[in-house]
Amino acid sequence: MKHIILVLGSIILFSSTVYSQIGARFPSEKKVVIDSVTGTELIFLTSEPKGDSKIYPTHPQWTSDGKWLIFKSRRVRGEAMAVNEETGDIVQVTEGGFTGMLNIAQKSMKLYFMRKADKDIMQIVEVNLGKVFTDSKAGVMKPISNYERICGTTPADMKAGGDLALDADEEWVYFKIGKETAVKYLSPNVKIEENFGPRNMGAGPDGIAKMNIITGKTEHVISVPFQIGHIQTNPWNAGELVFCWETGGKSPQRTWTVLADGSGLRPLYPEADYEWVTHEAVITKDEVAMAIMGHRKVDIIEDKPVEVTESKAVRNPENPGQESNWGPSGTREKPTGLAIVNLRTKEMTIAGQTPSGSGLWHVHGSSDGRWAVGDDFSRSVYLIDRHTREMMMLTTGHKVTAADHAHPSFSPDGTKIQIQSAMLSKDDKSMNICIVHVPKSWLERTYSEK
Repeated sequence: MKHIILVLGSIILFSSTVYSQIGARFPSEKKVVIDSVTGTELIFLTSEPKGDSKIYPTHPQWTSDGKWLIFKSRRVRGEAMAVNEETGDIVQVTEGGFTGMLNIAQKSMKLYFMRKADKDIMQIVEVNLGKVFTDSKAGVMKPISNYERICGTTPADMKAGGDLALDADEEWVYFKIGKETAVKYLSPNVKIEENFGPRNMGAGPDGIAKMNIITGKTEHVISVPFQIGHIQTNPWNAGELVFCWETGGKSPQRTWTVLADGSGLRPLYPEADYEWVTHEAVITKDEVAMAIMGHRKVDIIEDKPVEVTESKAVRNPENPGQESNWGPSGTREKPTGLAIVNLRTKEMTIAGQTPSGSGLWHVHGSSDGRWAVGDDFSRSVYLIDRHTREMMMLTTGHKVTAADHAHPSFSPDGTKIQIQSAMLSKDDKSMNICIVHVPKSWLERTYSEK
């Protein structure tokens, strides 16, 4: 009996070791489902309730060879996975954990992320995905040092953390720094902002720093008097950043842009008090998509903000943002919808808006300028032809009880969209990675000069 217990214990230990190593492989879960409402074909690359979530739409989703999508998962807690779009094979691509945003290089088969090294110290880590996929397929994985490189370590007094963004030149990464460091670079005359809205977020100061991933050198970029969120780079123009004033909802001025040397800081889209701007994402070399929300009924907005109470601050995941403490914003008394801002001309256009309900919420677009896409509170996904302004619902039924939102992201070639969905989950919460193709009839469209 003792021998049986020992053998069983060894098997459990061995299995745990194998499945926590980079390159570990998991069987395909690929399924094709037809949306019962729209008739759209949905390609689920994962279909088991393993806590999957896609990378945020501010960052690339596909590897540079176009074959793999990288995502977060609880298949191995704390580690990232890649799924092959053609075969459905799933491969573990980190070992030792990561924190914050996963950054997929677009010029090389590399992955970059942050890992906590100590209380206030972060490592910037590079993974050679090409080697991982080759050795994993051959079944000859080597120690982690053969695939992973520490690009550099952030100084402890910088207190780095938060979002990580890889520059288009793939030589620099950008990240948040602590308030104590950020304030050193602000003039004493600058007013430090307080929290805004019922989620008690948004207070400053905050800042952005960068690291050269070749030399490990770190430099300060910019400090601002408010809380920073969603740091992203322009994948086509090196040294151009977009970020937001993060409050968890409406901000006094949501979107910002700055250059890598700290110059050119300005609001990306100067917004009015009545505008609720959110979920900005760089979609072309010159454009940023964002949602101007139209989710609130006029009669719920009071003339004066009411005192924040615990009951008022409770979020409703099916219909968020209804607390009156957000102020007079988010109604359809003014133009709302999927907005696209030109970084060069500063011109803003609205590509489309749902006729009723929450309006578009998380947005993205194809890099060729043909398409825009957005989800809404019901987790339905809408495609917009930017030439004709025609809009169609691609898919629905992804469950408002899901652990997160659909977060649509276009592929680099503009022919398909990745979403995350709870459609297949028995618990109505756990999400999977799903691909939705732009309809063939739309891809075949041609447009006259008129």
